[in-house]
Amino acid sequence: MKAESTRAVGHFLTAARAEFDTYLDGLDLTALDAAVRLIHQAQDRGGRVHVTGIGKPGHVSGYAASLLSSTGTPTYFLHGTEAVHGSCGQLVAGDVVICISNSGETAELKATVLAVRNNGCKIIGVTGNPDSWLAGQSDVHLFAGVKDEGGPLNRAPRNSILAETLMLQALSVALQADCGQTPQQYVRCHPGGKLGEIRKGE
Repeated sequence: MKAESTRAVGHFLTAARAEFDTYLDGLDLTALDAAVRLIHQAQDRGGRVHVTGIGKPGHVSGYAASLLSSTGTPTYFLHGTEAVHGSCGQLVAGDVVICISNSGETAELKATVLAVRNNGCKIIGVTGNPDSWLAGQSDVHLFAGVKDEGGPLNRAPRNSILAETLMLQALSVALQADCGQTPQQYVRCHPGGKLGEIRKGE
């Protein structure tokens, strides 16, 4: 690599380490618990969970839906823009929709959030700005913010994506622990590959 590229990568890794440590130290477990309770309340009434986002957070939402589903919380991906063009038909009043946006101000997601609200759903907002529009619209807000994205221009979402992913992984851990998923149940959802093998004694 060129010297400039090497410096840029070094800055990213240093920033990622610093942001990761800072984020972990400040992770709001009270808000996380509130999100878990909101999901449990919806499930008790027959409601489901959905995840949505625009741009890079949209890719995170697909991963989060898959992760939650495989660990005991059936979850559906809701396309961030298709939601206002008919995909809100997958929603039922009382469902919970996790909405991801670093700024919390993305115009396209605002339209989706309003549509979600109009369909009678609760909202868990995952943003890097607790004073954002999305945070204000959320029944529960999960903070996933960073100061330094770690790359040139400090614009492209890098470390903020790591924070969003970490928060949703923590949510998945809490929900999996609560539902008491057994190895046998996990394998029924994930029969392929090494993860699908039941180890001796399980």
